[in-house]
Order: sequence, then structure tokens, then C-alpha cells
Amino acid sequence: MIDSINNFIKYVSTLDGDEKGEAQVFCDRLFQAFGHDGYKEAGATLEFRVKSKKKTNFADLLWGERVLIEMKKKGAQLPSHRTQIFDYWWKLRPNQPKYSILCNFNEFVIYDFAIQDEPLDRIKLEELEDRYTAFNFMLPKATTPIFENNLEEATRETADLVAKVFNSLIERGVERERAQRFLLQSVFTMFAEDYQLLPKDIFTKILLDSHKGLGNAYDLIAGLFHQMNNKESARGGRFKEVSYFNGGLFAKPEPIELTDEEVKMLLNASSKLWNKVNPAIFGTIFQSSMGAEERHAYGAHFTTELDILKIVHPTIIEPWREKIAKAKTLKDMKQLRKELAGFKVLDPACGSGDFLYVAFRELKRVEMELLNKIHIEFPKSAGEIGTQSIVSIKQFHGMDFNPFAVELSKVTLMLAKEIAIKETREWVDTIQTGIPFQMEETLPLDNMDENILYADALFTDWIEADVIVGNPPYQSKNKMQEEYGIEYLNKLWNAYPDVPGRADYCVYWFYKAHQNLNNGGFAGLVGTNTIRQNYSREGSLDYITDNGGVIFNAISSQPWSGDAVVFVSIVNWTKGDFQGKKRLYVEDKNDELQEYILDNINSSLSLQIDVTEAKVLDCNKSPKKVFQGQTHGHEGFLVAKMEGLEMLAKNKVNHKVVKPFLIGRELVANEKSQPERFVIDFTDKDIIEAASFPEPYEMVKKSVLPDREAKANEQEEKNQKALENNSKAKVNKHHINFYNKWWQLSYGRKDLFKVLSKLKRYIACSRVSARPIFEFVSSDINPNDALMVFAFEDNYTFGIIQSQAHILWYQEKCSSMKGDPRYTPNTIWDTFPFPQNPKLADVKKVAVAAKKLREMRNKIMDKHNYTLRDIYRILEEPGANPLKDAHQNLDDAVLAAYGFGKRKDLLSQLLDLNFEIANKIEKGEEVQSPGLPKCVKNKKEFVSGDCVKMEN
Repeated sequence: MIDSINNFIKYVSTLDGDEKGEAQVFCDRLFQAFGHDGYKEAGATLEFRVKSKKKTNFADLLWGERVLIEMKKKGAQLPSHRTQIFDYWWKLRPNQPKYSILCNFNEFVIYDFAIQDEPLDRIKLEELEDRYTAFNFMLPKATTPIFENNLEEATRETADLVAKVFNSLIERGVERERAQRFLLQSVFTMFAEDYQLLPKDIFTKILLDSHKGLGNAYDLIAGLFHQMNNKESARGGRFKEVSYFNGGLFAKPEPIELTDEEVKMLLNASSKLWNKVNPAIFGTIFQSSMGAEERHAYGAHFTTELDILKIVHPTIIEPWREKIAKAKTLKDMKQLRKELAGFKVLDPACGSGDFLYVAFRELKRVEMELLNKIHIEFPKSAGEIGTQSIVSIKQFHGMDFNPFAVELSKVTLMLAKEIAIKETREWVDTIQTGIPFQMEETLPLDNMDENILYADALFTDWIEADVIVGNPPYQSKNKMQEEYGIEYLNKLWNAYPDVPGRADYCVYWFYKAHQNLNNGGFAGLVGTNTIRQNYSREGSLDYITDNGGVIFNAISSQPWSGDAVVFVSIVNWTKGDFQGKKRLYVEDKNDELQEYILDNINSSLSLQIDVTEAKVLDCNKSPKKVFQGQTHGHEGFLVAKMEGLEMLAKNKVNHKVVKPFLIGRELVANEKSQPERFVIDFTDKDIIEAASFPEPYEMVKKSVLPDREAKANEQEEKNQKALENNSKAKVNKHHINFYNKWWQLSYGRKDLFKVLSKLKRYIACSRVSARPIFEFVSSDINPNDALMVFAFEDNYTFGIIQSQAHILWYQEKCSSMKGDPRYTPNTIWDTFPFPQNPKLADVKKVAVAAKKLREMRNKIMDKHNYTLRDIYRILEEPGANPLKDAHQNLDDAVLAAYGFGKRKDLLSQLLDLNFEIANKIEKGEEVQSPGLPKCVKNKKEFVSGDCVKMEN
């Protein structure tokens, strides 16, 4: 190994360092140095295509999921090319290489962007003989590389040391809040010490003196903290050169009398290189310093940089880079700079501030890119733009209902500013464009008390932000009452009546985030992956897509980083139009994310077959079998139940026009689905015949006629005025038509009752429902327009309609009404394919399973006085349930009737069948219409008598 590496070093020294001409041979020899025959034999690819929206770039080398290499000419300043290689790495999602290397023939800069932003290592060519273990990932059989700047390792080590101090303080009775604040002040002081904001090693020397018995830690630390909060400099002593910090953190110095062991542990922590610690340490401290019970209650955890970037990149970085790329004139760039200064970011569940930290850092980099472009393209006019940084941490806002998290987040952002200043200084030195960049003042610290609030975001007004990001608390609907208490939940449900009460906790953040977005604003949130399903989806992603939102980048499901053992969905969306393709990442059978470029991302974040292309089937449309119920149009047609029963008792002839009237709510929410009213229905009768029923006729005449006459006259006047202005104007006549037949319902549905007159019962469901529940209803009961009516009386057809096949088709094809799914026959029924050639035995099995399902429902409802809604709500709960078994038996029987495979996608099979039937119809071939199939000879065998009947 040493010999091959030395041979590589000698060979490279003979090269001129030409990026175009010698990069490939350099890469090939590098692979040989680490034991391969060459790059090609190892399976690497030169000039690998990296596609973006408008063009294709070429990375110098990609070796699977191991490494990405980008070469630059000899002497090139490698840090200035970090953005390029990061962009290449980012666009290789979801199967990005672990490591990325920038090389200029003389030096290697190694990154692992998934865990940290800074390089893991920088190795000069001549150091390779001694430092080759940093390239252990290049070996044929990779081993763990040894890096000198692994911030994750340093962060974990330092966090562990601080956590030990905290645990010791708690064990001996120090108040939790006091211990947290003391350590937060201490941690910031250790950072400040290594970032030259304090005199060199001042905090470390205090601890060392105390450890040696040369001073008391309480007095010395108190003196330092007080001076950091004092605008007036000390006139002498060890704190003479300590500057004023402010920032709110030291407004209340919190020294604690430390034991000798605690001083030793804190000294050990202080001796570490804190400028090598990733600010994610604050997330670690946050989690480590909280008990397991509290952490579970509020979903606290810390997050990898890669997972944060999955939100920050599409919602902040990409939109801004597109704007900068489109800016062609100085005027354009000045306008962007103005917009940048007013740009605001909100994290309404900010926790330790990790999302805000990364968002701030990346926005500062966007600012550098914009300034760089101005000074390169308009050097003569750049002076009028100025070089003072305008991006401030004051543009970043957050909320959390844990007070320590709030303080932690403030400190994280303060550190973000100091680190950004350091990075900016290095950037200016590196690019050497002569930009006289005006650095921000590091001290005093910005006071973030008005930016980061201790508040429950769900009951607090949000600022008007351009982008909303974050990772709301995880809590399932099943555990919310146990964790938060019924009082809080009642408050939550009352405040958010449109969000289903069984939705997961994070759903409320999605809902409120979309409510607070301005048109053109972006949001990116992490949620439990149940936001794609049922009630949680209804309150979050359905609400977003139904109210002007467009999901443009999402991960359907992935395991989350940190200690929280949970699978999440990551959703990025905008309110308003979004130009371009959308990116959805879905796990394959090997649990690896795969990228799909789509025209639209649905609210289930799935690759579920798109059934929008399903064909309308003439065999379903004609003869018409599905109807909307009657629209009465005036309360005067309705009669209370007791009054209606009295009318029928007085004169039995009235039963011909006074009918029980069933609405959707009553079908599912009343015991035995009992109607609460009657309707006076003269639909098929002229005025002479209607008058032969004197009592109901006079009731309608008294209440309905005056109103219809008034509305008809009003409409006539409007029509006359419209026609006077334009003789060809289209006018409305529905009120006039209602008046001409004032004794009849607005829409009596003659065609419906013509069909129902031949049936003893019909199938009905509520027209608006998240999950439709179907039931047989007696033909003696008139359906209201809140019901959908299916004019079939056999158990087989009921079984098909109540099965998962039809429910799934409904969920994909339905429209919405105020956010609720609505049964629309033209999109659902007219396209839904029935089994085409079922065997008689399978038809019987469906009919039997359907009847047994209804028998099971009725048995449960009778025993417990439940309604249909009650038992189907219980059906959604986990655990064994006889009704669940009955539904499964029905679904199995229906699949057999279709001849579908259980392991194949049901929607896909239904869509294929739809296409097949449509094709046969077009060719004039015979197909099976909805209803009992041709193989059934004795139809009475499939008709039973159970149905909803009016009870006195």
C-alpha cells in the first residue's frame, strides 16, 4: 500500500495539473494507488451526468454510493468550489455517495455532507503517505476512515461531558431549570472562548484555578457572567478585556456551587476544541438534559443536517438560486437584495433551533452568491450596491412550548451569526475578487427575545413569514389524550373544528402553516407518515391541496434521524402555482428511496395508480341506476315526524303523498337509521290531483306558494332588465319554473322514482363522507338529496359497492365539498368496472358475505344501541373486531369474483379492467353492466328483505 501510494505521489508530481486534460488519468491512478486495477475495473464512472432543471453537468467521477470526485486545476482555491460539488451531490438524491472529494492535484478536501457542512479532512498530496487512512473508503474492501475533523464525533463527546455535569447537578438536588440555564451559559462561554469572543482560555483557566484550589468556581464564574452582561468594561482584574455580550442569555447570571468532581468534568469539557463542535450539540444537550418521559411527550429529538436540508434546500436555497440565475441586470439584482433583506423564516416548533441555524447559514450563502455575481458582472457599478451584509438572525423566528428549548434556540442562532461571520471572512479571503466586504460586529449579541417565543404555536398568532419550516412534535392520535390530557385536547378540538379529532398532533401544524402562508410562500414540514392516511391526511395534506397548495417535493416515508424511533413524511409545498416537475421520493422493496419526477404529487404521497384517465363506461350510464335524492327546496314541504304520523292516521290516503324523508346524517347517525321528518311529495301529480289531498295541499299552499311567487316575480324583473340591456342575454328561469309548479318539490327526481317503483328496497349512502357506508333502504322512504341512491335490491351488487374495490375507487375519483369527499356519479360510478365474467359460485359468495356483513352490523347495533357511524368509528381502531373480519371476508369474495390477484395493486387492476370494458364497448362487443351478472338465472335468490324501515 505504501509503495503504491508513493508511486502515485511521484506520478502526480509530473503532471501540469490541467483540469480538463489530466483529471481522468489522475483519478485512474488514484484508484490504482488504493489497490484497484483502475477506476473502470472498480465500477466507477468518469464524466457522470448530473441533471438539473435546465442543463446537464458532468461530475469528474462517481463511484456508486462511495464517493464523488470533482477535480480542479492545480492551485485552485478548493473552498470556493464547495457549492458546486455540494450541488452535484444533492442532485444525486436519493442514492448519494457517502463521501465527496474536491481535489486540485495538490490537495484533497473530503466531505460527508450528510453529517456536517465542514470538510471531514484536508490532506495535501505530500501528506498522503502518512494520512492515507482517511481514504479507507477507497479500498476494495472499505474500512472505517480516520479523519481529523469529524465534527459529529467531537460533538457527541463534548455533549456527553456536559450531560454528565447536568446529571450530577440534578442528582444532588439542583433545580432543573437552574441547572439548564447554568450549563447553557457555560456552553456558550466555551464556544465564545474558542471563537475569540473572549480572552484566550479565560473560562478554562477559571475552572483550572478552581480545580487547583486557587479560587472558588462559584465566585469566578459569577464574576465572568456578570461582566459579560455589563456594558461598562472592568477597570482591572482578570475580566478587564471581557466585552459586553448581552443577547438576553446573561441577563440573569446563574452560577452554581460546584463539587470538585463537577469542576473536573466541566474543565474536561472546556478543554475540548469547541470550534470543532457542530451547533447540533445544542440539540444533543436538549435531548440529553431532559428525562425520557418528557422527551417522549413532546417528541424532542435532534436531526441530521441531511434531513434538515431536505426541507431547507427546496424551500429556501433552490427558489433563491433560481431568482439569482434569472437576474440579468443590476436593477434585478438590487431588487433581489432588497427582497433578501426583508425575507423572513419561521419555525413554529423550533426545539433547539437546528432548522433555523441551517436556514440562516444557507441564506447567508445565498447573499454571498448574489454579491459575488454583482461584483463580477457589474464591477463598475458594484460600489453603489455596497458590501454590508444585510441578512440578519433577526429575520428568523421560532416558537416552542418548552422554555429551555426557547433559550437553547436563541443561543443556537447567536452562534450561527458568529460562525457565519467567520465563514464569510474565509470566503472573501478565498475567492480573492477584491470585494471590500464590510463585516458585521460580533458583539454585543443580538437579543432574540422577540424572535424566539415561549408559546404554544397552535394558540399563538404567527408572524407573516415567507417560508415556514420545521419538525412539529410527534404524537399519534391514540396517545394524545394520555400525554396531553383531555382539557388540552378539548381546547385543541374547539380551536380547530375542521381538523378531524383523531388526527395526529403534527397535523395541526400543517393546517395552520398553510392557513398562514401568503400566496407564493413556501413551507416544509416533517410529520409522522400517517399524514398520508385517513383522518390525518384529511386535516393536513388534503387541506393543503384542496386550498390552493401544491406539493412539489416530498418524501413519502423514511426513518427519522436521532433517537426517535419513528417513520416520517417530509412535505414541501407552496401556496399558488408551481412551475415545473415535482419530485416524490418513495421507498422501494429494499427500503431504499427512489426518485420519481411527476406532474402532480397527490395528498397520499403515493405512486398509487392515477385513475384520472379512466374511461366513462356507457354500460354504467345507461340504463341509469345511480341518482341523487330529492331536493325539496322549501321547508314548507317538510313535516315533523309526529305531525306526519298524525296526518297518516287521520287519512290513510295521505300515504301516497306524505312520505318518510331520509337524509345522510340520519342514515349514519340515528339508531336504525330512522328518518326524523316526512316530506309532502306531489312530484308526479298536477295541481288538480294534488288538491285532492286537502290537508297536505293546503299546508304547501300556505307556506310555499307566497315565497315562490315572490321569488318568481323578482326573477322576472331581473330578466326584463337584463333583456332590455341585451336582447340576447342569458336569463335564469328556475324560480319562475318552481312557481309554475309551486306544489312540487324543486327537484322531485321523477326518473329515480320510476326506477324505484319496481323495487322493494334500494342501496343508499351519504353523498358527503370520508368513508361511505352503504345500507339498504325501503322504497317506502324517500331519499333526500344528501343521499346517493343505487337502484339495486340484490345482495351481490351491494357487496360489490360496499367492498374495498369500490371504496378505493371512490377515494381516488371523488370530488370534495368544503374539504369533504363527495360521491359524484359521473366520475365514480360511470367509470367503475364491475366483474365481467364471474362464476356463479363466486357471485353467491359475494352475496352471502354481503348479507352476513349487514347481519353483523345489525347485531352489534341492536345489542349496544349503536348507529352505523358508531360502529364504523370503532372499526378504525386497532385490534380484533368482528366487523373488520366481516369486511375482509367480503373483500376476499369480491376479489375472487373479479379474478384479481391479492398481491397486485387493486387500483391498477381496476383501471386495466376499465380500459378493457371501454375497448369492448367501442368495438360493439358485449360487456357486463352493473348488477347481477348473466350467469344468474334465479334473481330472487339474491334478494333478501332486510332494509331500513320507518318505525312508528
